[in-house]
Amino acid sequence: MKKDRSLFNKIVHFIVFKGKSIETVFFLGTFICAVCFPFVKVNYDLSEYLPQFAQTKQALDVMEDEFGYPGMARIMIRDVSLQEAKKIRGQISDLKGVDLVIGPDLTTDVYMGSSFINQGITDMMSLDAFSMDDYYHDGYALLDIIFEGGDNDPMTRKAVEGIYGIVGKDRGAFAGSAVSSKEREESITKEITMAIGMALVIIWLILTLTTTSWMEPFLFIFVMVVAIILNMGSNLMFGTISFFTFSTAAILQLAVSMDYSIFLLHTFTAIKNTGIEIHEAMELAVKESCSSILASGATTIVGFIVIAFMRFTIGKDVGFVLTKGIICSLATVLFLMPTLILHFNDKIEKTAHKPFIPSFDRFAKWMNRIRKPVFVIAIFLAVPCYFGQNMNVFYYGDDAIGAGPGTRVYEDTRAINDEFGKSNMIIGIVPNGDLVKERELTDALEDLDFINYAISMSGTLPRGIPESFLPEKVSDQLRSERYARLLISMNTVQESQYAFDCSQRLERTVREFYPENAYVIGMTPTTIDIRDILTDDYNKVSMLSLAGVALVVFATFQSVLVPILVIIPIEVAIYLNMTLPYVMGDSMVYIGYIIVSCLQLGATIDYSILMTNNYLGFRKNMNNTDSAAAAISKSTLSILTSGGILTVVGYLLYFTSSIQAISQVGRLVGRGAVLSMVLVLSLLPALLSTFDKQIQKQQLRAAKRKEKRRFKFAGIKRKGNDDHEEE
Repeated sequence: MKKDRSLFNKIVHFIVFKGKSIETVFFLGTFICAVCFPFVKVNYDLSEYLPQFAQTKQALDVMEDEFGYPGMARIMIRDVSLQEAKKIRGQISDLKGVDLVIGPDLTTDVYMGSSFINQGITDMMSLDAFSMDDYYHDGYALLDIIFEGGDNDPMTRKAVEGIYGIVGKDRGAFAGSAVSSKEREESITKEITMAIGMALVIIWLILTLTTTSWMEPFLFIFVMVVAIILNMGSNLMFGTISFFTFSTAAILQLAVSMDYSIFLLHTFTAIKNTGIEIHEAMELAVKESCSSILASGATTIVGFIVIAFMRFTIGKDVGFVLTKGIICSLATVLFLMPTLILHFNDKIEKTAHKPFIPSFDRFAKWMNRIRKPVFVIAIFLAVPCYFGQNMNVFYYGDDAIGAGPGTRVYEDTRAINDEFGKSNMIIGIVPNGDLVKERELTDALEDLDFINYAISMSGTLPRGIPESFLPEKVSDQLRSERYARLLISMNTVQESQYAFDCSQRLERTVREFYPENAYVIGMTPTTIDIRDILTDDYNKVSMLSLAGVALVVFATFQSVLVPILVIIPIEVAIYLNMTLPYVMGDSMVYIGYIIVSCLQLGATIDYSILMTNNYLGFRKNMNNTDSAAAAISKSTLSILTSGGILTVVGYLLYFTSSIQAISQVGRLVGRGAVLSMVLVLSLLPALLSTFDKQIQKQQLRAAKRKEKRRFKFAGIKRKGNDDHEEE
């Protein structure tokens, strides 16, 4: 018998018979990636993902060049005297990394004596800018702090720790982007470790119920853990990943790629049970399952990779890392897992047990009976849900991804706002050169009804006193060689329609005085840019995701109609998933809305493909109604296993994460998996049986085209052999 010398068969043969070499390579790779993982930096600042054309990005670049990129904090001290508050303010001002501290003054005559020079720019503010009650009353003191470095700068984090020590965590309330960023970093690692640990336990329980050996679940989980370590450690190639990616990548990779190893092992077991020698059975199993595993991986990769086309480049960060994660999972399953199965085959057989879950025949008959009502309900829901998903209340910026209700930062922020009112810090940067215009702008800003105060060098320096009179350390706080800096406090939250309107009015006021080369920087202007870019990104990303998945499904089934039918249940599930927050009165984080829409399509389309494959297989020997029932019965266990894992992972993120964006993404993923399972098991069989005639016609034409290509290829091959024989 002539051996098959094709490259694919050589690779499969190498995988099966060179297991020790493969295990060694994966062991070394896993060890290296585990060592690299702690060196992968995590970024918590959304503004860094703005594209270069965004106005805020340009403003931040100017700010960083001229004054640095400041983090901000707002601190309230309880049960403190005015004298003690002044002392604490001085101690905080002396901390390394602190640029400005705005807070209560002891004297009304702030321009007299050396204290004016020594205390810095915040002691130059006249009482017209704000009253004492704005920063001290009834034993409560408030400090607005601007740091030299950004929110994520190590020096800023150290300064925040110093502030905790000076004020006392029990005595103070701590808010602002620098505090939020620090608390977010400390909570993420703990929460993700907890979520992954709980996920592994629950996934083990699910796999134990749905497999027939006590050993199999451990094998599946081990293979996925190796893939996750390879992915997370290899992120060192990017240098830095976003906190959003860091929080979700590992657990989502675990959830969406578990199917690959399950499918390979089940295929091997079925072939082995026919009596074939285990190495030969593994070769056949890899060959038979490879195309299905790669097709499943391709749909998931398409769902992730299109996220990288977002102009808001956090999408590139999430998309590339998750895509790399699926590639790591595919490589681990197709190369490492076969050798592990062969290695532990004896233990798998010794720990075999009877199935815990009975046949789904009854369930399938019931689902088949209700297919027509389900079809009608789906048609009724699809259109309103399509429009309903766009009617949600969306949030876009740092406030949206911050700590959720019940966390220390959230409660402290509310406490400060209740006691002293809201303060949303905005920084204006205007060209140097005209002190009169700068003072007029400062006055115009303070006249706006939503402004707490506006501080500038010319606006607060007493008339007749030259700026050269000030120490360089003081003047550098508000003026560089080319630009002047204004510190502006708006009486708004960071993100709301009112805050957006106020920010735009503020910017228009600045532009009236400085039409060119002037910038407005802060969380609210940044959020406006993020909103405008993300809204445009969604339309592009959702269409690319849909087209990419449809192309993969078309290549799988060689039919125009089948991809449409396969995608419909998943799209309806997505629309319903995204409409429910509107119905329940919840808000949504827009980043999560985009990412989960693509993720749900890419990760759950496999359920539809499996159901359709089984239906077409049974349709060769049964009528359409019986084929639908048989397909439901055969597909249910696999769909429930995969969907159950994705649901568990999603809701674990929802319940364990204190970060609103991560928690909400988890909830959307978990709920989306449930809706996808329900609609694939109910709506898809109804669609397949309803359009059965058209499907069969297209399948017949596809089979004829395939046969024609086979004969053509065989003819070319035969001619090549004849020519060789003549030679």
